[in-house]
Amino acid sequence: MEDTLDSAGNRLRTLGWVALTAIAPIAWGSNYYVTKEFLPEDSALWGAAIRALPAGLVLLAICRKLPHGSWWWKSAVLGILNIGAFFALVYVVAQLLPSGAAATTMASSAGVLMLFAWLLLGERPARWPMIGALMGFIGVAVMVFDAQGGIDIRGIISSLAAMLCSSAGFILTKRWSQGLPIVRVTAWQLVAGGAVLVPCALLVHGAPPQLGIQAAAGFGYVSLIATVAAYLAWFTGLRQLPASSVGLIGLLNPVTGVLLGTLLAAESLGIQSILGMGLVLGGVLLGLANGSRRKPLPVPQLPRRDAPAGQAVKSC
Repeated sequence: MEDTLDSAGNRLRTLGWVALTAIAPIAWGSNYYVTKEFLPEDSALWGAAIRALPAGLVLLAICRKLPHGSWWWKSAVLGILNIGAFFALVYVVAQLLPSGAAATTMASSAGVLMLFAWLLLGERPARWPMIGALMGFIGVAVMVFDAQGGIDIRGIISSLAAMLCSSAGFILTKRWSQGLPIVRVTAWQLVAGGAVLVPCALLVHGAPPQLGIQAAAGFGYVSLIATVAAYLAWFTGLRQLPASSVGLIGLLNPVTGVLLGTLLAAESLGIQSILGMGLVLGGVLLGLANGSRRKPLPVPQLPRRDAPAGQAVKSC
């Protein structure tokens, strides 16, 4: 009886972490629509900087803790992968592709996350999560090839590059950030990425774009919801769940993008897209339902210099 209660409690906790993590891909899926409809075109680097730097400064003000030791260079690496390069590429993707197609091409990150987790964390993917990811890839392909009109190859290439950068960055975040508060790790990455983006934007675009009320509201959404809330939820999920499960949850990104593109931007949604969305959701449910029964391998604990021996790391 006690074992049954413990098992039920573990499943409820897992469902809670899954629900929290799902905030991130849903918010990111909506980001394509907001960027395309409300933010200025031809200012990808400024768009990425305005999205990242204010969000990072807000979180840094909450934590009131600067990086120290190896976290100076780790924050720079993660800031470039997860924030600087990723945000700029996503901004380009959102302007070049329909919202649904932009979101769906990013869904291949589920399999890449599993691969990086296997190589860097020792999390060998179980059979069912791999099958779920394969179903998701098929669903993504069905949705992309159903897009009306031509697909800009520059958008596809930018999307794949963004996916590779973020997948590597997410797994390195999981590997390096054990024992540190999520808010602190997220703040450092956002500030580092934004600090890299600002001089690049000045060199490429010149002065920042003039923002009207609509653009300011759009940046407020992508900065607070699709960045602060999304990254806190995503990094928490990476810490609490196997990377393979988190990657599958990320497949909600294309579903959100397709739905918003159809409902709000009048993008067409045919039988193929509906079938593709069904495959994506089916893959998520299949992989999570069966993959949760497998106990994940522990994350390697690396020597840290963030606190003296025997002293606990304080939370924000």
